Amino acid sequence: MNHLPGSDHGNDHAALDRLLQGRHHAPFDLLGARAPVTAPGRRCVRVLRPGAASAALVLVDGHAVPMAELRRGSGLFHWEGPAELVPAHHRIRWVETDGSVEEDFDPYGFPPDLDPAALAAFNGGFNPDVYRLLGAHVLEIDGVRGTRFAVWAPNAERVSLVGDHNRWNGLRHPLQSLGASGVWSLFVPGVEPGTRYKYQIRSRLDGVVREKADPWGQAFEERPRTASVVAPPSRHVWQDADWVGRRDATSALTRPMSIYEVHLGSWRRQADGFLDYRSLAAGLAAHVQALGFTHVELLPVTEHPFDGSWGYQTLGYFAPTSRFGAPDDLRWFVDHLHQQGIGVLLDWVPAHFPGDAHGLARFDGTALFEHEDPRLGVHQDWDTLIFNYGRNEVRNFLTGSALYWLREFHFDGLRVDAVASMLYLDYSRKPGEWLPNRHGGNENLDAIDWLRQLNEHLHGEFPGVAVIAEESTAWPQVTRPTYVGGLGFTMKWNMGWMHDTLSYLRQDPVHRAYHHDRLTFGMLYAHSEHFVLPLSHDEVVHGKGSLLHKMPGDDWQKFANLRLLYCHQFTWPGRKLVFMGSELAQRREWDHDRELDWELARFPEHRGIGDLLRDLNELYRREPALHDDDPEGFAWIDCNDHQQSVISFLRGRGEARLVVILNFTPVPRRQYRIGVPAAGPYRELLNSDAAYYGGSNLGNLGRIEALPVAWMDQPASLTLSLPPLGALILAHQPDG
Repeated sequence: MNHLPGSDHGNDHAALDRLLQGRHHAPFDLLGARAPVTAPGRRCVRVLRPGAASAALVLVDGHAVPMAELRRGSGLFHWEGPAELVPAHHRIRWVETDGSVEEDFDPYGFPPDLDPAALAAFNGGFNPDVYRLLGAHVLEIDGVRGTRFAVWAPNAERVSLVGDHNRWNGLRHPLQSLGASGVWSLFVPGVEPGTRYKYQIRSRLDGVVREKADPWGQAFEERPRTASVVAPPSRHVWQDADWVGRRDATSALTRPMSIYEVHLGSWRRQADGFLDYRSLAAGLAAHVQALGFTHVELLPVTEHPFDGSWGYQTLGYFAPTSRFGAPDDLRWFVDHLHQQGIGVLLDWVPAHFPGDAHGLARFDGTALFEHEDPRLGVHQDWDTLIFNYGRNEVRNFLTGSALYWLREFHFDGLRVDAVASMLYLDYSRKPGEWLPNRHGGNENLDAIDWLRQLNEHLHGEFPGVAVIAEESTAWPQVTRPTYVGGLGFTMKWNMGWMHDTLSYLRQDPVHRAYHHDRLTFGMLYAHSEHFVLPLSHDEVVHGKGSLLHKMPGDDWQKFANLRLLYCHQFTWPGRKLVFMGSELAQRREWDHDRELDWELARFPEHRGIGDLLRDLNELYRREPALHDDDPEGFAWIDCNDHQQSVISFLRGRGEARLVVILNFTPVPRRQYRIGVPAAGPYRELLNSDAAYYGGSNLGNLGRIEALPVAWMDQPASLTLSLPPLGALILAHQPDG
C-alpha cells in the first residue's frame, strides 16, 4: 500500500488530489500538525502554499528546519520529527518564487471552534447573535491575533478565502466545512482590519467557481470595487445612554414624531464628492434642530453597488456604506444626533436584493438566499431577487441584520421598505406569472410568519423603537399586535392619504369641488392603523416633478397650495414625514447626484416655506391635540362644504381642542361661519397666509370672539375671514 507521510489511513492520494484541485471540503483532515498513529512520540506537519519555492517549519527553539515538498511544484510541504520540537501553534517560513520571504502562523494549527449550539440555532432560524458568529471577526487565540472567517454555503464543494493576505490565490486558504450546518470557517493569523477579501466558492451543482463578497461582512470597498473589508472592532464610546433610556422607557406611539427624510449623498456635497458621516452630522443636526423635527430618517446607508438605487438595492446587510466613511463614523453620526435630541431611523430593505455577480445571487451555485423559480424569486418591477422567507437561515440572516443596526448603531427604528411586495405572491404580476400558496391564495405565508417573528423580537428587545411598514395596500392589522393576528409593526405609511391629497391638490381649484371626497375619505380609515403621513422622496422623482410644481396656478398660488399641503399634513391624524428640500420648496425634481438648492433660502417665498415648517413642527410638538392620535381626538366640524372647497375639524379632547379650517380655493371667504365647542375668545395659533410665510396677510387680526349661537351641532359659532388657499389653526382661550 502506498503510504504518504503524515497519513493515518495509508492511501490519501485521492484526498490530496482534491485538495490541490481546490475541491476538498475538509482541509483540516490533511493539513496542520498531527501525531501519526504508527509513530508514537512523533509529530508530522503538512502545509500548503501554491506558488511557494520552499518552506521551513519554525521549531520551539526558534530554529527553522526545511520541509520536503511532497509533489514537485504543488506547494504541498511536509515535515516529521519529535513531537516536543513542534510548538502548539507552529509558524512557517515561506520563500516565494520571487525570492521574497514571509513568516506566519499556519492557519491549520487553529481548528474551527464555532459553537455547535450556535450553529444549530442558526439552522433553526433564530440565533439573534448570528452576525457575531458569521462574517469576519478580528480576535486573538492563545495570544495569536488574526481574523476568523465564517460563511454559510451548504451547496459548495469548496470554499476558500482570497484577499490581500494571500495574493488572491483561491488554493491557499480553503475553509473547513462544519458538516450539516452548511457553515465553513477558518481562522487566519495575521489578517488585520482593512484587509480586503472575498470567498471563492466552487459549487457542487455545476462545478463553477464564483467569487463572492461576504454576506455578513461589516465593511466593503467603495464602489465600483466589490470586495469585503475586515472591519476593526469598534472603538466608539457611546454618549447617548440618557437618550436610549428615555426612548425605551415609553412606546414610540406615545411621543410626537416628525421625520426629516434624508439622502446623505445629496443633502450636502463637496466639490470632489461626498461629505463623510462626521461632517454631515454637525450640519444636519443643527439644521434639523432649527426646523424642529424630532427624527431624521436615512435612505439606506447599508452598502450598495449602484448610486442610482439610493441604497434600496442593498448587498451589505451588515455593512454601512463606505461612501461616507467607516462604521465607527456612522456610530459617531448617530451618537451626535442623539446628543442633540434627534432620533435616527434607518430605511431597511428585506424585500429584495440585486443580482450583482459578487453578491447574494446564486451564492453557492444554487438559489440559496432567493427562490429557484422566477415566479417566486424575481421582482419584475426592479429586476431584483426576492428572499426565500421559508428558509430558516435566510430568516435568521434578515433578523440578524435588523438587530445589528439597532444594537450596534443605536438606530431608533427601522422603516421597512416594500412590505406590500413581501405580503403578496402576485404583487405586480399578471395571471400565470406567480404561484399560489398551499391554500391556493396569494398571501406569502412564509413572509407573513417571518415579519411577525421579527416584530415580536424587535419590540421585545427594544420597547421604545419604531418599526415602520411601507405598505401600500389595505392589508388588515399591519400595526396591530401579533397576538390578535396583526403583523406587529409600530406604524405604517399612509399611502392612501398621500395619493388622495396630492391628487386633489393637483386639480385646478375650480375643479376641486368635484373631488372633495379625496380630502375627506381618508378619515374613514385614519384610525384603523397607526399611520405616518409621508411626503417622501418617491413623490419627487422619475418625472413626478417637485411638490411645488405639482401645484396648479401661478407662482403665488403654487406656494400657497404648498403651504396648505403642509398645514393639512400637520393637522391630520398621524405622524409626519417630509423629504429633505421640502423646507426650500425645491423647484426641480430631486437628483441624487446633486446637493439641494440651498441658495433658494435667499428668496422670501422659499424661505417662508421653511419658516412655516418650523412653526408647524413647534406647534405639533407643543400641542398634545395635534400629536394625540386617539380616535376621540378628531371630530369633523364640517366635511361637506364641497362647493367652497373648505373643510374644518377639531383636534384634541376636552378644553384643549384646536379648531382647524382649510380653504382650498384662491377665493377669500369673509363672514364664513363654523360651529365651535365653546363661546369666548379664540386665538390664531397659525395662519398660513401670513405675510411672514409669503402670504397675502388676510386673517382675523390674531383673535376672534365666538358667540353662543349654535351652529353645525356645536353650542357656539365663529364668523371668520378665511384666507385664500389658506389654513387657520385656532385655540380657545376663555381667560382672555
